[in-house]
Amino acid sequence: MRVFDDPAKLAAAAGEHLGYSDWTLVDQPRIGAFATATGDDQWIHIDPARAAGGPFGTTIAHGYLTLSLIPALSWQIYRVEGVRMGINYGLDRVRFPAPLPSGSRVRAGIQLLTVTPTSDNALQIKAEVTVEREGGDKPVCVAQTLSRIYP
Repeated sequence: MRVFDDPAKLAAAAGEHLGYSDWTLVDQPRIGAFATATGDDQWIHIDPARAAGGPFGTTIAHGYLTLSLIPALSWQIYRVEGVRMGINYGLDRVRFPAPLPSGSRVRAGIQLLTVTPTSDNALQIKAEVTVEREGGDKPVCVAQTLSRIYP
């Protein structure tokens, strides 16, 4: 865990790789809960018997489930002290280069791209987050995230 004791020190780290999260299991119960929460119950995600004969040989996690793990994984990598609030502001680019089979473990790595002041006295953080599957040869998600912190 990298801790920045004030926002200016985070800004000074622009361009650096901030580290990696712990490995996190993405199992069938988590995939099923996400399907229930979102209404995305496509068989490739929730029907292990049918998915066994499908293109991946097993069920796979939703791309948006993988994307939704980024905040929790990021909190394991770094934090900024001395701020009142932080928010997710959006995404500039998201790709899912490889499927995420049920039962896999993932972790995130963060490359801090930019930290810029905004007109509402926040700092906007642009980071490239790469989510990789343990044993995989390609990432399962690469996203340029935008967040804002308010000192």
